[in-house]
Amino acid sequence: MTRATPGPTRVVVCGTRFGQVYLSALARAEPGRFELVGILAQGSARSVALAERYGVPLYDKVEQLPDDIDAACVVVSTAVGGGRGAEVARALLERGVHVMQEHPVHPDELADCLRVARRTGTQYMVNTFYPHLEPVRRFTSAARRLVRLRTPVFVDAMCAVQVSFDLLDILAGIFDGLRPWSLSPVTGGAGRPLVAVEGQVGGVPLTLRVENRMQAGDDSTSLLLHRITVGTDAGNLMLANTHGPVIWSPVLRMPSAATGQFLPGEADTEELWPHGLGTTGAYVGAAGTPTWAAAMREVWADGVLAALGELRERAGTGADPLRGSQRPLAVARAWKELTEALGYPEVAEPEAGDPLTVDDLTGGPGPGRMEEGA
Repeated sequence: MTRATPGPTRVVVCGTRFGQVYLSALARAEPGRFELVGILAQGSARSVALAERYGVPLYDKVEQLPDDIDAACVVVSTAVGGGRGAEVARALLERGVHVMQEHPVHPDELADCLRVARRTGTQYMVNTFYPHLEPVRRFTSAARRLVRLRTPVFVDAMCAVQVSFDLLDILAGIFDGLRPWSLSPVTGGAGRPLVAVEGQVGGVPLTLRVENRMQAGDDSTSLLLHRITVGTDAGNLMLANTHGPVIWSPVLRMPSAATGQFLPGEADTEELWPHGLGTTGAYVGAAGTPTWAAAMREVWADGVLAALGELRERAGTGADPLRGSQRPLAVARAWKELTEALGYPEVAEPEAGDPLTVDDLTGGPGPGRMEEGA
């Protein structure tokens, strides 16, 4: 199973809660690239229904899997979430199956799985998921260019605690790692929706605010996912939302006349501003954002396939599984440090009611509405 095959990579999905996203993604995969060949789960009604829906066998033990499985997506909680995800991943690696595991993963479990992968000649990857989404890739690419062109002055970030692992990975993607990295003691506490922590990432001052609370049994009720701003003396680049838009806000550089006037008459405009002042802001890429339905079915699916493409490439080239492991290990260690500083999440009790739309805020359709579409 560690062999590179010319045909599609035969994939089994382990876990069917968030694993539904992986199943949907594989159903959308380009023919000849990936093939869903099974589900490994506990046999719940959900798992039975999904196996029937996708027309694949349902297994409840790694030992039951056939010998022609190439790769597995382990979408099962690891020890940090009270699950057996790392145990399942190790068992699959021992059978010669390449593994992509959904985050978060404790650094000790991650290092252990990497060692098993090297010993068995397999590949092991942690999928931090959100960095593979197109809007986040667009932001990361622009931010990498920005910090090469100008010295970064600050990073301001917000996230929900359950997506803090991947927020750190997004930052690592911008700065080619997290170091120099540090965190100060947190501020805020019981009863406050956001807990703040100061520090540095890539040697740049970092302000991070985390919604350190969750609804019992449901981690999908957070106030936000990710919002990140990278600031320089030339302007600020912001990922307003995990699914976009990405906004560039240049700083104001105002020339002035000899008398100190910065609002000269029209006759002086060309002399003082031969190139104009430019816009106060601009979208990087699409201005619109997807609907939640499109995000889950399309944007998320494309992100999963992008991550699986990386696993397939590594398997095909026989890359050393430890090559490139410094970044995921550093992210896992920083995440462990962050969550220990934050403490156990509080219980959230979201207000009941129908979702609000922009029409509710503006009184009707208007220029403030973002176009729908991925």
